[in-house]
Amino acid sequence: MFEYESSRSQKYPASQRRRILLRSALVGVALAGPLASLAQQRPKVWRIGFLAADSSSSRVYEGFRQGMRELGYVEGRNFTIQWRFADGAYERLPGFATEFARSKVDLIVAGTTLSVQSARQATRTIPIVMVAVPDPVGEGFATSLSRPGGNITGLSNIVTEVSAKHLELLSAAVPKLSRVAVLINPLNPSDALILEQISGAAYSTRVKVSAIEASTAKQLEAGFDAMIRARVQGLIVAADPYFEVQRVQIANLAIKNRVPTIFSNREMTEAGGLMSYGQDLTEHYRRAATYVDKILKGAKPGELPVEQPTVLELVINRTTAKALGLTVPRELALRADKVIE
Repeated sequence: MFEYESSRSQKYPASQRRRILLRSALVGVALAGPLASLAQQRPKVWRIGFLAADSSSSRVYEGFRQGMRELGYVEGRNFTIQWRFADGAYERLPGFATEFARSKVDLIVAGTTLSVQSARQATRTIPIVMVAVPDPVGEGFATSLSRPGGNITGLSNIVTEVSAKHLELLSAAVPKLSRVAVLINPLNPSDALILEQISGAAYSTRVKVSAIEASTAKQLEAGFDAMIRARVQGLIVAADPYFEVQRVQIANLAIKNRVPTIFSNREMTEAGGLMSYGQDLTEHYRRAATYVDKILKGAKPGELPVEQPTVLELVINRTTAKALGLTVPRELALRADKVIE
């Protein structure tokens, strides 16, 4: 009768096989420890959706990147930004916002009213940081500025309130100003509020106001033709992303038709406008990074108060003034935070 081995394991006594299995288990535990530790040390890469109604050519968005760097974030290492620019075509915003919601980004940064509206329609759970909304409460984005509630918080702007100041500054730059045009975009609900503020201020000073609507390049050209027919002596350009996209065209048309202009942000003046008065949007976007940081660290958007701007700047383009045949009054130049020569 012959004996034979049914498996290789039978070559070793039972006690030795147990020792081999125990050593194998210990080795497995030892290897698993470093691997698990490595997985725990790997930082999360936050995905941020950035929704803008204007174009990527705007330099103000660099403020957001700067703010994130100052808070210790490194783009590509622990956060990424998915940029979406509507280039003034507001009908593209809802699609971009839906794309963010479907891809489940960790947070959405939305600049202006229309961007926030689109983001809010796409999601009620993903945190949204707004940056430049004139009336967050009136738009339904926040229950109150001190405690917004919901998934939206961030920064407001005061372009509506300072619109009356635009009329005052334009009157100081243009002697005997009696007719002024206000350029608004009918697709932007915030612009109607700006027109209302300017009309109210103009009534007390007996300045006649003409509303000019434009949402395309051809309408802008037609609008300037209408201004010339109305013999306006100055133009207030409402804060609007489409007008920011078309800032060079607006500045050139204004100089060509010898119409002094005032805008809400510095970029418009640097493009050739006469003046601007409003908050520094680059700084506004830098401040938005602090909200992003707090939310990513666990803060609830609805419990973070909405921040309002406290610093406004006046910028004057003296080169444009010369092209228009204007002399900037010394008193006005002394009030300016920056004079472009």
